[in-house]
Amino acid sequence: MIFFRKSQDDFDGPGTKLDALRTAAEKANLPHHVHRVVFRELELLESLDPSAAEYGLGINYLDYLVSLPWSHFTEDDLRLDHVQEVLEADHYGLQPVKERILEYLAVRTLCSLQQFQILVVDDEPIARTNLEYILRKEGYSVDTAANGEEALHRIRACHYDLILTDLKMEKMDGLQLLEHARKEAPHTETVIITGYATVHTAVESLKKGAVHYLSKPLQLDELRALVHSIKEKKRHMQMTRDPVLCFSGPPGTGKTSIGRSIAKALGRRFTHMSLAGLRDEAELRGHRRTYVGAMPGRIIQEFRRLGVRNPVIMLDEIDKIGRDFRGDATSVLLEILDPVQNTLFVDYYLDVPFDLSATMFIATANVVERLPGPLRDRMEIIEFSGYTEKEKLQIAQRHLIPKQLRENALEGRKVHFTDEAVRAVVRDYTREPGLRQLEREIASVCRKLARAYVQGTRIPGEPGSIDATAVRELLGPPRYLPIVAATEPRVGVTTGLVWSETGGEIIFVEATRMQGARQLILTGSLGTILKESARTALSFVRSHAEDLGIDPEFFKDTDIHIHIPAGAIPKDGPSAGATICLALVSLLTRRPARNDVGISAEITLGGRLLPVSGVREKLLAAQRAGLQTVILPHANRADVESLPTDVSEGLRILTCAEILDAVPHVLAPEPVHAPRDSEPSCRF
Repeated sequence: MIFFRKSQDDFDGPGTKLDALRTAAEKANLPHHVHRVVFRELELLESLDPSAAEYGLGINYLDYLVSLPWSHFTEDDLRLDHVQEVLEADHYGLQPVKERILEYLAVRTLCSLQQFQILVVDDEPIARTNLEYILRKEGYSVDTAANGEEALHRIRACHYDLILTDLKMEKMDGLQLLEHARKEAPHTETVIITGYATVHTAVESLKKGAVHYLSKPLQLDELRALVHSIKEKKRHMQMTRDPVLCFSGPPGTGKTSIGRSIAKALGRRFTHMSLAGLRDEAELRGHRRTYVGAMPGRIIQEFRRLGVRNPVIMLDEIDKIGRDFRGDATSVLLEILDPVQNTLFVDYYLDVPFDLSATMFIATANVVERLPGPLRDRMEIIEFSGYTEKEKLQIAQRHLIPKQLRENALEGRKVHFTDEAVRAVVRDYTREPGLRQLEREIASVCRKLARAYVQGTRIPGEPGSIDATAVRELLGPPRYLPIVAATEPRVGVTTGLVWSETGGEIIFVEATRMQGARQLILTGSLGTILKESARTALSFVRSHAEDLGIDPEFFKDTDIHIHIPAGAIPKDGPSAGATICLALVSLLTRRPARNDVGISAEITLGGRLLPVSGVREKLLAAQRAGLQTVILPHANRADVESLPTDVSEGLRILTCAEILDAVPHVLAPEPVHAPRDSEPSCRF
């Protein structure tokens, strides 16, 4: 005899599943529009055969609807001192970001202290007086009006959070008042109260925008619960109009980690979504239930997983979203990140609106210019600049070194990195605006220390103390040398300061001339803007040849070749015109360009220098390269003056309005003569 063991599904029949869903829906405190959809779907499933394919799809759909956090919130920790302590403990520097978060919390604190304003409208004095007494006893601020017209005047003169109005009144009834109130104060909630309750008037009231419909005589407990729920909803709505912050800056500057710290400081739940390479908009908005294997989008999935309506959601690498024939995912973000539209966000799978306004969205991007204009306009851009050497030193000593000592089992061995050791790692083994390479090098030192402890090998220096000598012993020869030390002044070679996705960088512009047919040759993977800058610079030099001490016929029977090394890297942007112009002047006057001077400016045909962006990153690049002088347009003087002193430390910053003013600071005063053909330029 063979016995078959029944599964749990055999005991939990179809009726049991529907009953469980019905019970869960009644306990879930669903919004009115979702409640209607859920119970309509339950009625449909009760009439279906459980073996039908639609039955299983309907069960899954209802389970998803009921399990979403329609009314679950976490309370924010509004103690500014606590939030500031958390941010300072987790991150060094980044003061603009911290100040913006504290401002946001200050606004939320003031919102939480606002008193709830109620307007009671009834043509019976006793009813008005009783409601006013009950609500004032609960701690609400209450005004009264004897009819609809008087109430409308009060609404126009004062802001109310809630209107409790009778239905049958002279001059203007409750429904008419509701219509006018929706126009005058669209954010004010209205509850209709009547002694002549009918299904028709209830449906009409809800259609016109009433949030609830009560019949007389009133149940006081029901009234208190209703007003309290509306107050809590309004409080969350006032406090959760969160800004959409976009952290923009080079990699490794702490954009993602500070988003996690913000959630920790506020006491909210946090999730991280990488949007790099996202191409199909259905990944965010979901698929319609008519498709096989349909499921909600990633946004709704995260809400279900977190279980609250007000998490912190970080949309990482938002500037790397793809666009092709499958759709443009940035168009969905226009709705998700718009505080006006996202209150009624519709996922295709749910097919009912879900309110996203309580969510704090934080986006990260390396280059915000890649984003479409409408999407960029919906976000508040906060720039993350590169770190100075002093900031890297403090971050390494406070955060990176303790972390790597823990991860490499060195925490209890009294290992200490001196400041000179950290500076040696920063200067000789890294060249980045962020911290990732610095952390990797510190981790490499710790791993080598762990091996030395296991094998009993002695490290140079005092026991347990890692100095600059020990760093060079463990990491090998320096990988980077200051650019000034690696080059020498040369004719036709100038140093430029540029900005890229990874922060500020140094480039060299090389110019040479040869016999030819008046051609301008441009190489180095230059973009359209850079090519136009080169043509503008050549035109300026030709038109001002006499002022520069150049033969006006220098371009006759001559080709000019301008090259920017690292040809495998595409280059473009409006800040290299002055560097190209000075390279041409150096070439044609035979005056060597100083190797310790960096230039960043665009030039006009008249020789005027135009302002540039990314001043902080470019100055940090100049510091890393060992430059002594930086020349910027006069229009960037305000940017320079607003920078911290450690950004410009060790640099002599000059601002010039005209390119001719910059020539004496860049070129040597005396020309050098070219070697004769009979003399070799190099001797062995």
